[in-house]
Amino acid sequence: MLSTPEFKRVYVWELPIRFTHWITVLSIVVLIGTGIIIGNPPAIMSGSEASYSYWFGTVRFIHFLTAYIFTLNLIVRFYWAFKGNRFANWRVFFPWSKKSIEKIKHVFKVDVFLQSEEKEDLSFIAVGHNPLAAISYLALFALCIVQVFTGFALYAPNASWFFPKMFGFVTGIFGEEFMVRSIHHAITWLIVLFTLIHVYLVVYHDWLEGRGEASAMFGGYKFVRKERFNLKHLEPEDIEELTVEIEDVSPLGSETKELKESSQADV
Repeated sequence: MLSTPEFKRVYVWELPIRFTHWITVLSIVVLIGTGIIIGNPPAIMSGSEASYSYWFGTVRFIHFLTAYIFTLNLIVRFYWAFKGNRFANWRVFFPWSKKSIEKIKHVFKVDVFLQSEEKEDLSFIAVGHNPLAAISYLALFALCIVQVFTGFALYAPNASWFFPKMFGFVTGIFGEEFMVRSIHHAITWLIVLFTLIHVYLVVYHDWLEGRGEASAMFGGYKFVRKERFNLKHLEPEDIEELTVEIEDVSPLGSETKELKESSQADV
């Protein structure tokens, strides 16, 4: 007989994480849109006054302004990796423990190769980022940093103040602007590819599991199976995770204390 699973609401994504996430989304959309035009500008086929054809200058201005916002946003996210809760902490992005490796294999099996589990193991359910996603976000962060360096390096020769000029050394490393521009363009398409995969997986998991993957980036809360808090024979890192999760579950009242004591007693 089928039964309806019970879920507990868990506060995962703090306000700064949600804010920086959506600033990143908007910035990437604007930067890619304007960047494509800058990289392959259409010919101005008009005999009108030149001032009426200055729209390309406006496109460049929007691109540069958004680049500053994007850079500041990266700095805020980097700061919150040390200030935020355990789901935002920098340690999440270096999942090299034995249990994390097993979780990575599980993600490949279920998400990539679409293989069914013989028996459902709730210990593989990640409340925050699963280990494979965490590694991919670390790679994305690295790509974004390279974009900042190469982008401002291309802007440096025409810049009027010191900040973009600080990145002029990047061109010297690669010898010419052509290489810097090529790297900047190539990473743009890598970010586009990442975005497509990311959106697909979020929608896929939200539809398949119903744990609020998408809505969590608006309200901060995810939904976790109640059985997840009563698992036996957990790894030390899982025990720590469950303890934090139970403390963050709201609203549970006295049931929170009972679940926490039950989890600790079962291990």
